[in-house]
Amino acid sequence: MNVFDCAIKREEESVKYYEKLATLSVVPELKNLFTILAKSEQGHHDALLEMKGSIAPLKSQFNTLPDAECLFEPLLAKRDLMEELKEDPDAYRNVVKEEEEGIRFYEELAAQVKDEGTRETLLLIADEERKHLSIVEHIYFFVESPKYYLANAEFSNLKKFD
Repeated sequence: MNVFDCAIKREEESVKYYEKLATLSVVPELKNLFTILAKSEQGHHDALLEMKGSIAPLKSQFNTLPDAECLFEPLLAKRDLMEELKEDPDAYRNVVKEEEEGIRFYEELAAQVKDEGTRETLLLIADEERKHLSIVEHIYFFVESPKYYLANAEFSNLKKFD
């Protein structure tokens, strides 16, 4: 199997997953967060397609990679997500764990493969996952920032209380 095909399949499934969460969510901030995450996953998907086109096919073959390994199985899917989100609006932390799992997945595959070219490709995909993790973290802070930061100059004259 081509490792890019595996990675791209995982991204396609994650896009559908976050779109579904956005549809199911009744909390506006979470709906917004999951919509942005779905778009981010689509961008990540497109970046992987571009990478696939620029790397020789022989450097991305992993003959012992079973199709089942390429399924996106989110941690959140194993629980009643909407019930959990009602009690913990910071469930985005699970999204971060998913991204960290993706990094670990590709690093573990790289450790298993004997071909140096394929190992380099897998580590390249792991690095792309790290970049995406950073994007996911920034998305969350962007969505949450109105709750924590003053955005009005009217408050600039507040004095510190001792």
